[in-house]
Amino acid sequence: MKKLFIATLLACLSVSLLIGCGTKEEAAPEAAPETETSDMEDEEEEEDEDMDEEENYETGDASLDDPRNQDDIGEKEILVVSFGTSYNDSRRLTIGAIEDAIAESFPDYDVRRAFTSQIIIDHIKKRDGVDIDNVEQALKRAADNGVKELLVQPTHLMNGLEYNDLVAQIADYSDAFDKVAIGEPLLTSDEDFSKVASAIISATEEYDDGKTAIVFMGHGTEADSNKVYAQMQELLGSMGENNYYIGTVEADPDIEDVVDMIRDKGYERVLLRPLMVVAGDHANNDMAGDEDDSWKSILEAEGYEVETVLSGMGEIKEIRDIYVDHVKEIEK
Repeated sequence: MKKLFIATLLACLSVSLLIGCGTKEEAAPEAAPETETSDMEDEEEEEDEDMDEEENYETGDASLDDPRNQDDIGEKEILVVSFGTSYNDSRRLTIGAIEDAIAESFPDYDVRRAFTSQIIIDHIKKRDGVDIDNVEQALKRAADNGVKELLVQPTHLMNGLEYNDLVAQIADYSDAFDKVAIGEPLLTSDEDFSKVASAIISATEEYDDGKTAIVFMGHGTEADSNKVYAQMQELLGSMGENNYYIGTVEADPDIEDVVDMIRDKGYERVLLRPLMVVAGDHANNDMAGDEDDSWKSILEAEGYEVETVLSGMGEIKEIRDIYVDHVKEIEK
């Protein structure tokens, strides 16, 4: 008899994980606007809608990144699902590094990749000639290769609409495998929140000199799960990390709220870093760009010396370890 774990997967669709359990764009499949954007990150980033226009910037060598779209898969596979990014170096250093960490921790499994953003997949194909599977293609590849045990680990930050859509899509393929299980997003439990907070503090502690406001840019969403940013801000405060601030590019708190939060506190400098798995379009342009409406330019106009760090959270080992731990939970 097949050991199907789809009941567990579908149960995820009705469990509220926002406060104390988990988060993403929304905590449960409550009615949400059809126009809702993905959160943080999936998250990771939103690419420019005019991708077909010639890029005037360098994103790195695509050949250094492994698209993990190979056949010859064994009977046990871990499929790592990400929103995606067309920034080649960031993709390799973040998504690729997460995949490598999972592969190293689970040598008995073949690790493969899927992106949920078809726009990004098509752009990479057109620009670099690199094929990256979407979720449907990756699931079909697994089935065609005779995979019997399929573990799926998303790199989503929170449990919301994209995660729920992924669960439903995988459920449609349940009959193709003996075992299917899907891991939780990055921010799921209270322990996850604490680990992420500690990781971003450790990654930026050299800047915490009392004269520098350390500001992280999240994605943001109009959905209820936008509370995750307030939750992280509150957690940082409870840890005594009063020089750390969380803002979003698409929701509240926005950059004007961040300016209000740091004003009159004696800061001379501001460090900007993305609270996203990758450092893609939002990080490079909305955060660190030279346009007048970028966070960097707005803060410089306020009189601060601004430093930007274009490193996605996937570059932090402690963040990658959380994803590995989530795979361990579903392997049992």
